[in-house]
Amino acid sequence: MSLLFALAFTAQVTSACPATTPREIEGQFTRFSEAWASSDPDRVVALFSDEPVLLATVSNRPRTTPADVRDYFVTFLANRPVAEIVTGKVDIDCRTASRVGTWNVTLTDPNTGSTRQVQARYSFIYRLEDGEWKIAHLHSSMMPEGGSSH
Repeated sequence: MSLLFALAFTAQVTSACPATTPREIEGQFTRFSEAWASSDPDRVVALFSDEPVLLATVSNRPRTTPADVRDYFVTFLANRPVAEIVTGKVDIDCRTASRVGTWNVTLTDPNTGSTRQVQARYSFIYRLEDGEWKIAHLHSSMMPEGGSSH
């Protein structure tokens, strides 16, 4: 490969990668949290890519279509979830980004009004689709040791 071609190729790839900051990726959680607070499953599903993977804390089956993701959130949002990020690390690639860490999710029983807090791990993988960051993969699982750092 000639040096000129290599430079042209590198410039082309670089220009195709949008400028994104860790703060912008962290802001995606705000969108997600606001969608949860709306209790509208369609608003939550709109944040996901067309080919999502949802590995949810309280579901035994992977949700891999928008309809599956919606089905999960119809039931889950009845618990009025509120999440708070405890720890997080952001990595950014050209058209993908990830945020992984721990969070506390407070759930409210719709029948009794009692609340419980679930300490869990999370991983969000975002993909840039049509100029917008979409959730391509979301995994959340309860801490096996009640949130200790062992």
